[in-house]
Amino acid sequence: MADGEDTTMNEISVLEAKKLILENRHNPRFVILDVRTPEEFEDQHIPGALNINISDDDFEERITNLERGEKYLVHCRSGTRSAFAVEFMTGKGFSDVTNVLGWLF
Repeated sequence: MADGEDTTMNEISVLEAKKLILENRHNPRFVILDVRTPEEFEDQHIPGALNINISDDDFEERITNLERGEKYLVHCRSGTRSAFAVEFMTGKGFSDVTNVLGWLF
């Protein structure tokens, strides 16, 4: 860490994520962001989740166009792709972004 900057990524377990989803089910500012491929998303996804494939060429542009004041829960299959997405988002000024460590299904 440099200059006292906190670089700790906000990460939660699958169980904690499921609880967070339930607690925020009526929160219009809560966004579940699924960064898997469209094929993975089509196969199975959380109802209401937003799918932005981290491997797409326009990923950075699409993320940059999201509202920074929302609360984001970011997931993929293992937590690896979502960790990269969370790191990118926090670098772009998103302040309430959480990575799920594992598969939500």
